[in-house]
Amino acid sequence: MLTLLLICLLADEGMWPYNQFPKDKAGVSSEFLDNLRLASVQVAGGSGAFVSPNGLILTNQHLVAGCLGDRIKEGFYAPEELKCPGLSANVLMSIEDVTPRVKGKLPERIAAIAKIEQGCAGKCSVVKLFSGGRYDLYHYKTYTDIRLVFAPEYQVAFFGRERDSITYLRYGLDAAFLRAYESGKPAATPHFLKWSTEGVKEGDFVIAAGNPSPTARSTTAAQLTFYRDTALPLTLNRLTSRIQALTPVALKNPTAQAVLTSLLSTYKIAAGKLIGLRDDRLVARKTIFENKIRHTVERDPALGMAGGKVWDEVATAYKNWAPFERPYQILEGSPAPGSSLFRIARQIVRSEPLDQEVSISEPVEILMVTSYLEELQKLGDKETPLKKILNGKTAQQAAEGFVKTSKLGNPAERTNNPEDGMIALAALLDPPARRLKKKHDDVIQSLETSAVEKIAQYRFLLFGAAEYPDATSTPRVEFGTVKGYVDRAGVPAPYAATFSGMFYRVNDQGPYAVPKRWVDARAALNVVTPLDFVSTCDIGSGDYGSPVVNRAGELVGVTFDGNLESLPDSYLYTSEGARAVHVAAQGIVEVLEKIYQATPLLRELGIQPRMVSSAVP
Repeated sequence: MLTLLLICLLADEGMWPYNQFPKDKAGVSSEFLDNLRLASVQVAGGSGAFVSPNGLILTNQHLVAGCLGDRIKEGFYAPEELKCPGLSANVLMSIEDVTPRVKGKLPERIAAIAKIEQGCAGKCSVVKLFSGGRYDLYHYKTYTDIRLVFAPEYQVAFFGRERDSITYLRYGLDAAFLRAYESGKPAATPHFLKWSTEGVKEGDFVIAAGNPSPTARSTTAAQLTFYRDTALPLTLNRLTSRIQALTPVALKNPTAQAVLTSLLSTYKIAAGKLIGLRDDRLVARKTIFENKIRHTVERDPALGMAGGKVWDEVATAYKNWAPFERPYQILEGSPAPGSSLFRIARQIVRSEPLDQEVSISEPVEILMVTSYLEELQKLGDKETPLKKILNGKTAQQAAEGFVKTSKLGNPAERTNNPEDGMIALAALLDPPARRLKKKHDDVIQSLETSAVEKIAQYRFLLFGAAEYPDATSTPRVEFGTVKGYVDRAGVPAPYAATFSGMFYRVNDQGPYAVPKRWVDARAALNVVTPLDFVSTCDIGSGDYGSPVVNRAGELVGVTFDGNLESLPDSYLYTSEGARAVHVAAQGIVEVLEKIYQATPLLRELGIQPRMVSSAVP
């Protein structure tokens, strides 16, 4: 039975811890993995890698946008590297299995983990794997002096913006270089990834190393059905009205554009998951695999039929919860999407940490709060104190009143003042929101947590090290093939997007504009050079900034996104249409040479002088 279950794992599936990576299957050595681990870094909430012996790090431009600040439009490349306050980079130095030391009930386990981490003075972290089936201790080295070396303009890093972010082909140069310093000098980093001078071609085997976002692959078929039929359609309907309201305003209002971008990103993720879950094949695969596990559990003498009841309990809980999902989303799960003022007001009312860096636009706030009050009207008095909130006014009139009488846009005024309009609104909605939160915790959250833990631990007992644990934003290794695909519309998508495709789309307006220096340099570019490419690497819910290497351990790309078809991978991996999207190493070299004339940077990457321009910035 175990053999049958393992067959269900697809060829390229898996976000593997370094101490569990299937080396024989991937055809790599321990030395290969050690160098990849010691060259890879956690940085800026994502990933990166050393690409020279002098602390040079490759990552994504969007991860270091905070360091760019006002320079984000024109990009950055200068002889004097720019300090990035607050930015650090962590390297995983070693892994130790500490499962025997983490025993007992939850309070005892928490205490044991705290004691272990205290023993290494903040330079380590206990990672919970298989929902508690195994605990590994990760020892890190941290670089706290990080400086910006190169970042392209926002226009080319996020080319196509929101329109292209939900699809492929992509033409983004979402890459940037940082440098780690020690004692005021570039850090010595003997473990680094050599730059490939040949790049990739279709069919190449590749390995990615990063810190993928948490996944939920122990999710049951009943949960997926609930997300498909109830939760995700509600989320999309709520976002659609706000996106439609903001779109015309965003053309002239930067804050509206930022809010719109955030909402569109959330929409993309939810829509991608829903599209995947509406594919009967995906849910059928999940159901078949789940039934195999359940039958194996029920035949186990130590677990028996009682062990298999967890799936029935989950199905019953979600069936009972479904009627409450809409009011829960509106009042507690995601109240007032797009309104920074309401978010701050609720944080104040609930004595939670406050968002500090917030840009407030009164017209945007009025639009978003109006949309929210219209939702509350549809819920009615049964769920909310609607009469007190509207006080005889229309939704728009009431929204204008709440926003214009609020001072929360000023950080100095962010106190629990009941006279503040937005504080008053948040206070009125807090009691019904808390009631729904308690019901959710009682019906769903506590059972979901225990069920996921049980199922993950069942799988660990069955598979052991033959199966990977869910991603936890900690170091993992993925492998796959550079490969095109056929999208859901039946249109073939090639493995690579080239500069010729990018310039075909350039119209010098909106999302398809490029900087003048790109227009001027077009004739010098080899336009058939790949700029972006896709692979079957399993990046789960996303693995931004992760380096991609070939069998020789040479860097061939950096991950910056997944296609629309990959979004359901949070629940279940599929290699049919799901692809990780990477910036190609040869594309980076092409623009460094022909557009930015970054000769010193190219030489540091090991690119021979005969291949580069003689110009010096």
